[in-house]
Amino acid sequence: MKLQWHTCVSAAVGLLAGALVVSAANAQESAVVYKAELSPLNSKVTGSDASGEATFTVSGDQLTIRISVKDVPPSIEHWQHFHGFAKGDEQAQCPTVKDDTNGDGIIDLIETEPKAGTTMVPFNADPVAFAIPKNTYPQSDVNGSYTYEKTVSLKALETAFEKQFPGQELDLDRRVVFIHGVPSSTKLPSSVASLGDIPAQVTLPIACGAIRKSGN
Repeated sequence: MKLQWHTCVSAAVGLLAGALVVSAANAQESAVVYKAELSPLNSKVTGSDASGEATFTVSGDQLTIRISVKDVPPSIEHWQHFHGFAKGDEQAQCPTVKDDTNGDGIIDLIETEPKAGTTMVPFNADPVAFAIPKNTYPQSDVNGSYTYEKTVSLKALETAFEKQFPGQELDLDRRVVFIHGVPSSTKLPSSVASLGDIPAQVTLPIACGAIRKSGN
């Protein structure tokens, strides 16, 4: 009888372990992942080729945003957002040198709008609050790198997004991610435009990547 009891316990443990593995595998399969490979913009201003990756993982009601960049201006705060069009279903795209419409050699924030649309979701301490000019964005280290990670309620973000952009859905794979910012001491021509009274050094795009659904 004692041998049979141990055998039953071992079998039960084995079944439980197997169930946990299957459950974990199913959870992994149910997650939907979107990625944006970030490429440099305005390298002549920054003096380096900023790059990195933004990953958006949707699992149930959770959206985990992870952004990792390198070769950005060091030791300063970097604004980061996804941009898109507030009306219709147009696909946002990253700008190219052809979008430097005033020919000053710099693609400023305003010049990105025809291709990329408007600023939408901020990746700061509280994306759901939609507080764009908020000093809670990540700061790069002395080597010009940083990693940002935040998990938010997908439902809460969708509700706030619809309120901000009526008739629009998140539609991640129609958006682009921008990384912004050069030191305040950076000399920029007066032709470099920004939003309102926000300094152009803060909003200058330095990297961009289109968000696409991933097979991984």
